[in-house]
Amino acid sequence: MTTTLITGANKGLGYETARRLIAAGHTVYVGARNVERGTAAAAELGARFVQLDVTDDASVAAAVATVEADGGLDVLVNNAGIEVRSPEGGIIGAGDLTADVMREVFETNVFGLVRVTHAFLPLLERSAAPVVVNVSSGLASLALAGKAYPGAAYPASKTTVNMLTVQFARAFPQMRINAVEPGYTATDLNRHEGTQTVEQGAEIIVRMAQLGPDGPTGGYVGAQGPLPW
Repeated sequence: MTTTLITGANKGLGYETARRLIAAGHTVYVGARNVERGTAAAAELGARFVQLDVTDDASVAAAVATVEADGGLDVLVNNAGIEVRSPEGGIIGAGDLTADVMREVFETNVFGLVRVTHAFLPLLERSAAPVVVNVSSGLASLALAGKAYPGAAYPASKTTVNMLTVQFARAFPQMRINAVEPGYTATDLNRHEGTQTVEQGAEIIVRMAQLGPDGPTGGYVGAQGPLPW
């Protein structure tokens, strides 16, 4: 049986990914910062709950201990992410970007991903078919940069996620490690301005979470295939 942990899984893409993977036969841990919301989501889904704040070392270490005690981990989906906007709700462009905003976004989207991945690597290495899915964004693409979205911190964080994906995949060739672009999906992150449903957005996450040992690794892909870096 495949055991999967999804960070930020109490709502949005994480929740829908959990639902679909449970339907596919996975045992799923719903990772969430908020115990009440995470417990409720896990109960609705028929999943296991583990308290997990990707910005906190102690929280991540406790989550590792819980998952290890229950038998280990095969699939890690790094889904937790944030976008910081102005007090008025506006996207913060380069002209208004501060180090504090950059630090806040990177703390979750980049440092959190590294913290969680590093902590769970020993468990993943014990799996017969370990998989890591890093939820990136089309905004991470340098080839497509500046086409529409004027923000700076969020795209930069996801571009970093792509580089980390490549380097982790190179370092652990026995694992399938990929970055995915779910598309512009209506979630709390973008104040539900997205044009896709969570069902549509979760498709590529679910697909890549079910890769076998001979599947691709080190890639950056959307529902329609590979994306330009």
